[in-house]
Amino acid sequence: MSTDLMEAPARAAAAAEPTAAPAACNTPDAMSGVNEFLTFRLGSEEYGIDILRVQEIRSFEQPTRIANAPRFVLGVTNLRGVIVPIIDMRLRFNLDSVETDGATVTIVLALGKHVVGIVVDGVSDVITLSDEQKRPAPEFSSAVDAEHIHAIGSVDDRMLILVDIVKLMCSADMGLQH
Repeated sequence: MSTDLMEAPARAAAAAEPTAAPAACNTPDAMSGVNEFLTFRLGSEEYGIDILRVQEIRSFEQPTRIANAPRFVLGVTNLRGVIVPIIDMRLRFNLDSVETDGATVTIVLALGKHVVGIVVDGVSDVITLSDEQKRPAPEFSSAVDAEHIHAIGSVDDRMLILVDIVKLMCSADMGLQH
């Protein structure tokens, strides 16, 4: 993974308007007006999340396991004095678990007062999508609840599942509603 890609979230956040504050978990329309996405892979599928929610991208390090945590919560890690829960997105989306490798990364997210890490198979790039490149997600039963999918994006021949990461991470089964 290139250094440029790891620095892209910081550049995008710095370019944001200074009055833009991170939304807390109870923000009703967290994806309104979002056009820049960090894309990542889980298996053969590509997903996108709001770039302004990304605090940093780190190589995967095994977290400390917490007893009785949900299966998709791998544990916690200490990130510069902040205890951060680490979520395996494969398990969260009911996908098959795979061994971590050199491409596996943890995306650290800032969700209002919460900081959460998500483990993904790899990060692709940062893309900008116009409204014309985003289509409503079809309503169907899937591993990702339809209310957590903002839209389906298309770039050239790529299809991206645009996830409302705030709604997903702040859903009742995650326990971050406070």
